[in-house]
Amino acid sequence: MSQVESHHRFSDTQGHPWVAVDVVIFTLDRRALQCLLVQVKEGPFAGKWAFPGGLVGATESVDEAAKRELYERTGVKNAYLEQLYTFGKPERDPATRVVSVSYLALVSYPKIRLDLGAKYAAIRWFAVNRLPPLAYDHQQVARLGLQRLRSKLQYANIVYSLLPREFTLGEVQEIYETILRRPLDRRNFRKRILALGLLTPLRRVRRGAHRPAFLYSFKQRRPMVIEML
Repeated sequence: MSQVESHHRFSDTQGHPWVAVDVVIFTLDRRALQCLLVQVKEGPFAGKWAFPGGLVGATESVDEAAKRELYERTGVKNAYLEQLYTFGKPERDPATRVVSVSYLALVSYPKIRLDLGAKYAAIRWFAVNRLPPLAYDHQQVARLGLQRLRSKLQYANIVYSLLPREFTLGEVQEIYETILRRPLDRRNFRKRILALGLLTPLRRVRRGAHRPAFLYSFKQRRPMVIEML
């Protein structure tokens, strides 16, 4: 997988698997849902695209490894991050035996500063509906990540991690419509979002080509289970 700097250097003479993480990082840019991919530099999948990831260090947990990889690639800390699934088929990596714990991460586009690092050949954003063929079992990882995001968006407040500190209600609705791939009634959506009590109205407006829009912020930027829609 993407974590192979070269797994040949880490071969285990006892045949025990290595533990790794892969992170599906989503963001929204120009009204498009995108995920971050890296190009594998070495090994049997050299030249293929995959999700960023790496082997879990001897002194860190899998959660810590995922947070580290997210920060190293994007420069973002304290983003929404949750464990997706553990992939462990023996044939998933031709180079060596690797069990990978996949994660879902949501980041706000303005915060991102991509860092290629030394272990990848390239790094870039891809629209989720136009992903290239992926290395390893990452096609399955991609499907699972998108399914989880669309499901979780409806019963948790994780949208906060895709938004800047200040935002309009129109921007919130745009995120929901983009990810869920369906229009939402403007009046009902705004009434519902405001009734949840999650937002603080600010005494400022955003001016642009259209009429000024009131700005809001989240009272708390932490995950909460709540019926959003």
